[in-house]
Amino acid sequence: MQQLLVDELTGDRVILAPARALRPDTFRVHADPLPNSVPTCPFCLGNERETPPEVARRGDGDPDTPGWTLRVVPNKYPLVGDGVPGSHEVVIFSPAHDADFGALSGFEAADVVLALRDRTHFHLDRGCVYTQAFINQGKAAGASIEHPHAQIVALDFVPPRAVVRLTRFSTAAFADDRRYRIDDEQGPVAVWCPPASPTPFTLRLAPVDGGSRFDLIDDDSARAVGVALRDALAAIRHTLGAVAYNVVIETAPRDHDREFRWWVDIVPRVTVAAGFEIGTGLTVNTVTPADAAEALRTAQ
Repeated sequence: MQQLLVDELTGDRVILAPARALRPDTFRVHADPLPNSVPTCPFCLGNERETPPEVARRGDGDPDTPGWTLRVVPNKYPLVGDGVPGSHEVVIFSPAHDADFGALSGFEAADVVLALRDRTHFHLDRGCVYTQAFINQGKAAGASIEHPHAQIVALDFVPPRAVVRLTRFSTAAFADDRRYRIDDEQGPVAVWCPPASPTPFTLRLAPVDGGSRFDLIDDDSARAVGVALRDALAAIRHTLGAVAYNVVIETAPRDHDREFRWWVDIVPRVTVAAGFEIGTGLTVNTVTPADAAEALRTAQ
């Protein structure tokens, strides 16, 4: 039976149309594993001079030399610049070409979130108004380089979709959104399938005691989010295989002074926007959030 649902946090309208006897294996993706290193990859160890000069690193060694465990560099082909003021950076998770976030160690995953937090705060502290941190993993998710990495785009304005989220937000809606949790409900980070999930197996996560801005979280919260994100992506991979995905951090802008809670969306790319979706602006989900939550919960 079809339902028209509204995501109370984003305003997105979703048609839920589950097919009879649809199972998670319908979406499973099989792919050849990535090599540990690629000589021509600008993000691999030894190719540090192939990127713009780094702005931050974790690990040993001098800037733009081996010894690092994580690097932050300006994007060589930025979304912003002369005509659109701002900054665009890349966070390279690891020297390993096959370092998918879902397979990182707890320390490595925490380090990525700490770096994203620190660079987000850096840009907001120096005059930018809003930052968008995200991961595009796989070509279907928009990645142009297969070596796993995150990106941060800092803007001098609040984009329209963020304005909608900020305007719609309420604590009651945020609590109700978490009805299909996949975690044990005892940890510091909640992980759940939104009741109006825009695509099959969409996940959302947030610190239980989080604030409005991602860049203001403390080290312990950042580490907990890193591990929870790693585990959520590992559950998706266990359930769906080597599927492409996007991770998007939804946060309040620098000067926001109203009620809000930041969160992270994880969107596996198991469907495509076809003519109906493009023409109407509606999305279609064929897996109920309850069924998706159950499948991902058993994969934990």
